[in-house]
Amino acid sequence: MNSSMITSAVSMVAVPLKQDMLADNLANTNTLGYKRKTAVFEDIMTSLRTQEQDFNQPGRRTPMGITDGWGARLSAIQLDMSQGILQQTGNMTDIAVEGNGLFEVRTSDDLNGPRAFTRHGPFQLISSGDGERMLMTNSGQPVVSTVGGVESFIRVPSGYNLNIAADGTLTAEGSAGVAPVALGQLKLVQIINPEFLQAVADNLLGIPQGVDPEAIVRDVTGLPGEESGLAVRQGFVEQSNVNMTEEMSDLMIVQRAYQLSARALSSSEQMMGMANNLRR
Repeated sequence: MNSSMITSAVSMVAVPLKQDMLADNLANTNTLGYKRKTAVFEDIMTSLRTQEQDFNQPGRRTPMGITDGWGARLSAIQLDMSQGILQQTGNMTDIAVEGNGLFEVRTSDDLNGPRAFTRHGPFQLISSGDGERMLMTNSGQPVVSTVGGVESFIRVPSGYNLNIAADGTLTAEGSAGVAPVALGQLKLVQIINPEFLQAVADNLLGIPQGVDPEAIVRDVTGLPGEESGLAVRQGFVEQSNVNMTEEMSDLMIVQRAYQLSARALSSSEQMMGMANNLRR
């Protein structure tokens, strides 16, 4: 098998992987808080064929040798954490983060359970059966807050409304004349290395096993505000940051690349067939 066939075959394996990624982005165009995926490719191997010194003719401007590429592979899929458009809904439990921040949730009902993060902010208050309601994602993961520096779940007494300030302060407000109840502060984390975040189910982001969480995210210290570039917006949701025009353009480029690789593979096969059929 010659190098052109190898290069074409390798490319035909890598290109559909990006096509699947683009299809995932397009399918989540209207998913609140969704972050588009981007593909990173790298050369598999590059080799240099040496040439005889006779090829170094006067006037030659290129270095000696012929560089052979052996195709590319998809080395990583990264998340584009750029801000999506905020849409006002007016719903008490719809919350959006403005800036580099993520909500922290638990994938179980245990505070010591696995951590996960999300920008998907259409939350809901679910009755916990003890006269309180717990703030959860729409897929059932409890949202985390801090009370006096200690992590806790957000529990709102029945008959109270949840109020969230721009700095993340949580307050349960009852009817007129009833004193409000302090519920702590919404816990937010900032992203340090978004390339290590891993998309998991229910529009959540997780940390791969064996990776130090502190190298990927860090807790927001102090109150969010102008200095940190963070703000919490109650009554808003964040739209997906997928740009339909860009995704469709990339999809067309990917399809063309696959067609070109397939044509190159076919041409190589035809040339090898012609060489095998030569008669002296």
